[in-house]
Amino acid sequence: MMNFGTNDYGSAFRQNHSMEEIKKNNLVLRKLVDDASKFLNDKVTKAVVTVPAYFNDSQRTATKDAGRIAGLEVLRIINEPTAASLAYGFERKSNETILVFDLGGGTFDVSVLEVGDGVFEVLSTSGDTHLGGDDFDKRVVDWLAGNFKRDEGIDLLKDKQALQRLTETAEKAKMELSSLTQTNISLPFITATADGPKHIETTLTRAKFEELCSDLLDRLKTPVENSLRDAKLAFKDLDEVILVGGSTRIPAVQELVKKYTGKDPNVTVNPDEVVALGAAVQVRILP
Repeated sequence: MMNFGTNDYGSAFRQNHSMEEIKKNNLVLRKLVDDASKFLNDKVTKAVVTVPAYFNDSQRTATKDAGRIAGLEVLRIINEPTAASLAYGFERKSNETILVFDLGGGTFDVSVLEVGDGVFEVLSTSGDTHLGGDDFDKRVVDWLAGNFKRDEGIDLLKDKQALQRLTETAEKAKMELSSLTQTNISLPFITATADGPKHIETTLTRAKFEELCSDLLDRLKTPVENSLRDAKLAFKDLDEVILVGGSTRIPAVQELVKKYTGKDPNVTVNPDEVVALGAAVQVRILP
């Protein structure tokens, strides 16, 4: 048996859900199943699937169909914030109100849950489907390309190979700035002219990174406000705030959550793995 989330095989289910799209996602899902089977040295035939809390019935049905086409029996579909809560062990607690702050690579979701005696109720969900870690990367890409164009008169954004290198370097720099106050960026031979090869050698500080991303950080506030308003709750009503998604490692994001909610976010579980771990907990308790 395996567990996986819809984010593992793309976000097509967030849009339209035709059979053709299901088949496309099935190809990626089939690859995941094959890799899991090889790793376990056993055939995988059943799965627990996690989906965003705002998925409607047709989206959940489409997810099940994708699993069926891939040769899987989908035993259960659970909400991603519920899975995250399971990973933190909230099924063993009672009467707690939890805010799940999920900032992934491409989307941002906020859910408010009520937990009591092993029952998880999603009170509200909000988010921004056009905000994620990729947007923070792009700010670094644009900064590097802008500086290079100013100095060299060459637009690297029009060079696919150069753009790919910029994107990979930007993500690496973002990750390093989660633990360092500055990072060195080196891109030798990023392009060439008649005068010879051109290179990028520069330093990006955490302060500059936060400045480049200041508006993105501000956009994180509205979904939090909306989710609490829809749940008819205030920040003081929250017992826990848990972080999900690799981009929540950004110090400015953690600081914003702490300042905005008045709670120290719970980061005791790896944010990249928390949803999968929660699904694994669900697998364990299935009959």
